This record gives sequence, C-alpha cells and structure tokens, in this order.
Amino acid sequence: MAATASSSTPIVSPATNHSRYDVFLSFNEDTRFSFTDHLFEALIGAGIRTFRADSTELGEELNLEIERAITVSRASIVVVSENYANSASCLDELVLIMERRKGFYHVVIPVFYHVDPSGFRKQENICALKVICEPPKWAEHKVEQWKVALMEVANLSDKALSGYVFFDPNGKLFLTKLPVECVLKYLMITGVIVGDRA
Repeated sequence: MAATASSSTPIVSPATNHSRYDVFLSFNEDTRFSFTDHLFEALIGAGIRTFRADSTELGEELNLEIERAITVSRASIVVVSENYANSASCLDELVLIMERRKGFYHVVIPVFYHVDPSGFRKQENICALKVICEPPKWAEHKVEQWKVALMEVANLSDKALSGYVFFDPNGKLFLTKLPVECVLKYLMITGVIVGDRA
C-alpha cells in the first residue's frame, strides 16, 4: 500500500524530489499487524512518504512493483523479525536494498524486532536458517547474496537503532513514541527528510 505526504508537510529537499517515496518498509508478515503496522502509521502521520507492500504483492520472488518501490525510495527501514530471514522474498528485497545503499546513497535503517543482530554476523548462524538450507531449490549464487546481505545489515545495527519494543502486562503490543522518534531523527540526520515532521 502506498501513501503520499499531505500538502501541509514540509517539502522534501531538492536532492530527493525525483524520489517517489521517502521510505521503503521491508518486513515479514509476522510483524504486519503489530510493530510494522504501528511504525507505518507513525511514518505516514509524520508526513513521510512510505511504501508498504500489500499481502497480495508478496510472494517467493521479488515482484516488479516492490523492486521499483525500492529503487525510487530514498531510504529503507528493514524490520528484521524472527521469520524475516526465512522468507525468500524478504531476502531478495534485502539484497536489492543493500545494493542500492552501496551505489545510490540509499539510507538503510535496520530495526531488529525481538532478534539479536549478532546472530546474523556469524556465517554459521546464517547457514542454519531454514530458507538457506533448502538446496537445490535456490541457486548457489542467490544463497550467497542472501548471506552477504544479512551480515551487512547486521553490521549496520550498531550505527542505527536496535528496535526497542514494549509490551503491556497483558502481552498486547503498544508502541511508545521513543522508537518512532528514533527512526524519524535518524531519517532527518541522514538527510532523507528535512524539517520537523514529527
């Protein structure tokens, strides 16, 4: 689902006017109706043009609409959850996101949701992931790309934010302002958005 900023929000800096989105939101379905949904609403509420794929757009392979959304976005927020790395489509998104980061000044913000990023920094832990242990279903070069992208995004975790999420006594998720404010602040520091949108 795509959304655009309202006309009352500050304009994007001239260097980013060609972009259709400020942010591409990469996530697995296990966080769609919890953390990711809250984060998406907060980004939209702050006037940040954010792309979030509908369930119907998700599949085993990266589709053209999602690929295009990544390439026209100034930044990506990668919500790494327990099942993120067990989705081939999520891993394909991550590969493209990390490629864009290297060559197109695409800002990448990893948010580790109930996941320790250190587990993705070690090759042996990545090799134990279910989706990567399914040869000969996946080509060897694709699996290697996935491994590299996972290690790269894990290495970014110390430079961004660690994705603190809080629960009430009944176990129902609620999002405090702090995680969203951290994301918005990081987007402003890196120049993805300008002005006070919070």
